[in-house]
Amino acid sequence: MAIRILLAEDMNMVRGALVALLDLEDDLEVVCELERGDQIVSAALQYQPDVAIIDIDLPGIDGLTAAARLRERLPECRTLILTSLGRPGALRRALAAQVSGYLLKDAPPHELAAAVRSVAAGQRVIDSQLALSAWNSSESPLTDRETEVLRLAAEGLEPAEIAGRLRLSLGTVRNYLTTVVTKLNARNRVDAIKIARDADWLL
Repeated sequence: MAIRILLAEDMNMVRGALVALLDLEDDLEVVCELERGDQIVSAALQYQPDVAIIDIDLPGIDGLTAAARLRERLPECRTLILTSLGRPGALRRALAAQVSGYLLKDAPPHELAAAVRSVAAGQRVIDSQLALSAWNSSESPLTDRETEVLRLAAEGLEPAEIAGRLRLSLGTVRNYLTTVVTKLNARNRVDAIKIARDADWLL
């Protein structure tokens, strides 16, 4: 009996190529194709796939959020995240969401088919290079609140706007930003944002 696959990928050409590759395998069948993250749960409940292959960067909601919701609603469906982003932070988020597999889009075609079979069998598949980079990457020294403040600053919000958004006093926000700059040994707020982005701490 073929392994039933739901495929969520927003780029038409990439999605078409993936479907064509998977359909070459006798034991794999793509039963549903989607281009938005917010379509995944309802489609999965309708089609009952064994494995959901989900691009990490989807419109509507991102692939990892969709994977977490899918796990809540249809826990028997395994999730395999595909990404072009070889970032340790994204992998850590994926592991926290308890996805079954995490593979780079430029992996050889046979690796994708093998990964689908493995996750369908209840195994976990993680790209070895990504796993190594995540293992070697350092944890963020920032608290959740400091990260949230810095993330909003990275989006271009001024301290007063951040204070309004988070319902904090302006002085508290400034204290957070000063602490962040100190913890990251940054020259200023802009430098702190760059350091945190490079280390993948602003996901």
